[in-house]
Amino acid sequence: MVKDPKKSHINQYIKLTACVLFSACLWFFCKPDAVSVEGWKVFSVFSGVILSFVLRPVPMGVTVVIALLVLGVTKTIGAKELMAGYADTTVWLVVSAFLISGAVISTGFGKRIALKLVVWFGKTTLGLGYAICGAELILGPVVPSNTARGGGILAPIVNSLSATLGSTSDESPKKVGSYLTLVGSHANLITASMFLTGMAANPLVAKAASDVMDIEFGWGTWALGAIVPGIVGLVLLPLLLYKIAKPELTDGRKAQEQAKSQLNQLGKRLSWKEWVMLAVLVLMVALWATGKIHGIKSMMVALLGVGILLITKVQKWSEVIRNYAAWDTLIWLGGLLAMANLLKVHGMIKWFADLMQHGVSDFAPIYVVLALALIYFFSMYAFSMFTAHISAMVAPFLSVCLMATGYEMLAVALFAYLSCLSGSLTNYSSGPVVIYYGLGMVKSSKWFSTGFVVAIFHLIVWLGIGMIWWKVLGWY
Repeated sequence: MVKDPKKSHINQYIKLTACVLFSACLWFFCKPDAVSVEGWKVFSVFSGVILSFVLRPVPMGVTVVIALLVLGVTKTIGAKELMAGYADTTVWLVVSAFLISGAVISTGFGKRIALKLVVWFGKTTLGLGYAICGAELILGPVVPSNTARGGGILAPIVNSLSATLGSTSDESPKKVGSYLTLVGSHANLITASMFLTGMAANPLVAKAASDVMDIEFGWGTWALGAIVPGIVGLVLLPLLLYKIAKPELTDGRKAQEQAKSQLNQLGKRLSWKEWVMLAVLVLMVALWATGKIHGIKSMMVALLGVGILLITKVQKWSEVIRNYAAWDTLIWLGGLLAMANLLKVHGMIKWFADLMQHGVSDFAPIYVVLALALIYFFSMYAFSMFTAHISAMVAPFLSVCLMATGYEMLAVALFAYLSCLSGSLTNYSSGPVVIYYGLGMVKSSKWFSTGFVVAIFHLIVWLGIGMIWWKVLGWY
């Protein structure tokens, strides 16, 4: 069904007007006495930004630019403070990682990994599920856009494999297509949770941990805490989905043959560019994992990778310039970090934390952390984007967790890992989930029911095995 462009524009204007009116009402009519004027104005504009992220009347970058202009033109905040977010190392870590992921895709290296795993493990349908999980695990640390990783690399492969096995959205989706689609979508969320560079908005959590709790939750720490529950989750996920969305076909050998054919088209041997790409990825992961030993910041490691790719001409400068995802992320992420920092500077985070602490002051510290983590997890039902969810809730909730003396690191871990895992609840939580759902293999009702089961599975794994592992690490 073709959408009416005129109606689409009208809907966009209505949504944009709603965001502006919401922000204006907060700005002029709702200020509490205990909050500074500047802090409340920043909060009003920030709230309008979050609502815009949910409703999506305009791109995120446009929303953030408008918000910064409002704060600057009204002289609420000085230009230097508004631009401070663009000098943050977190922003440039993400931008650099996006540039590297562009090379992973353009060289064909990411596709080769996925196809190779299908050839190795794809004899059965269950094996195909594990091949998808394996590809996600390998690409997760170095492709920071879970949309590029899931939607750009793996979803087309999943769709192609399903069609080869006689399963399409119109014909026999339950034969194998629905199973592979669900595995691909949910595996993407697990690997997005496992690495600081697994999803573009993850650094927002690390930044909040540093600003609010003075805890450095860098690449190595993030991966170390996630490695055990993450691997367990990836091992059990295909089996779980095999039970609740069992495919009618168990033989995957036709898909294996197709993968072999596509690999032959890429060439049996790695190209020179792919060898360089492989070496850069291994170097980066090694440097990220040993950051506490050599002291090189994560952002500098990522820039080093970009530099090597440019010097060796594996990636051209023209390709860097055309990588719109990287520069779009620079605009919205830098602006968001600036506004988040202003909320802290002008006392809004502290005010919110003090307000919430009155409601949980009678509970034991660990119950406060767990309760807030669960509220945060299931609140994802109300959000259609990880960035909006994290931006709106992580810093205030971590501020409340400050009162849970001795459990600060546990709180950071829970909010870091549950941020992406919560995307399992709906079919609109993030880009790759929307793309997988858009393949048409799984009905909406089935997606929600399966998603709820998978969400409970995640909570059991990460609040069970995960907390045991974090106890071993001495995080609480």
